[in-house]
Amino acid sequence: MVRRARRINRELAEVYPYAHPELDFRNPFELLVATVLSAQTTDLRVNQTTPALFAAYPTPEDMAAAVPEKLEEIIRPTGFFRAKARSLMGLSAALRDDFGGEVPGRLEDLVKLPGVGRKTANVVLGNAFGVPGITVDTHFGRLVRRWKWTEQEDPEKVEAEVAAIFPKSEWTMLSHRVVFHGRRICHSRKPACGACPIAPLCPSYGEGETDPEKAKKLLKYEMGGYPGQRLSPPPDYPGSPAPPLGAG
Repeated sequence: MVRRARRINRELAEVYPYAHPELDFRNPFELLVATVLSAQTTDLRVNQTTPALFAAYPTPEDMAAAVPEKLEEIIRPTGFFRAKARSLMGLSAALRDDFGGEVPGRLEDLVKLPGVGRKTANVVLGNAFGVPGITVDTHFGRLVRRWKWTEQEDPEKVEAEVAAIFPKSEWTMLSHRVVFHGRRICHSRKPACGACPIAPLCPSYGEGETDPEKAKKLLKYEMGGYPGQRLSPPPDYPGSPAPPLGAG
């Protein structure tokens, strides 16, 4: 299982050499806020919402002092906007009062912030601070169970079991590759098994569409010839969200 898991990771690295967080951000605070907003919605929807949000509230101090109704109105498209507004104002106040207005770079500090769990903390650590972390979102959990890396449902147990399979240096990029694969090919309801580059390694092959032509039609984002989810790639990320791979 461990050998197969590591081979899957190597194969995914070749398929998605450009894997990255699909949330737009320019600093740790923006990534933290965007990740909190991404619950129960798409990264694309968050990326459409955050430019106006950060124009209005560029710092934790600004967001902590927001008029709740105005903040709610800006983030309304992301859903659950009242609860999210409370979390954003709460974590901004905590950053202002407890961390000098800076996002902390330690897991134990991040998870104390309102609305921030291990998943959000690992996203921020891995992508804003370069601290390795495994991000267990719905895509990641689904795929690692399909691949029989774990049978756990609880995200913390999934994180622990998968972490034991891979060197720490791989954790952040592994998370991106698995999530990319889950969004593009290995969908929850109808995985595109017949168009999957790691099909020979997958113990769940056949759960989805195995006919290659029908499977190709299920591909999403750049794999299906559509642009990726990013609206604003960071300056150090060359070009568009992905090289033009087309549907093949």
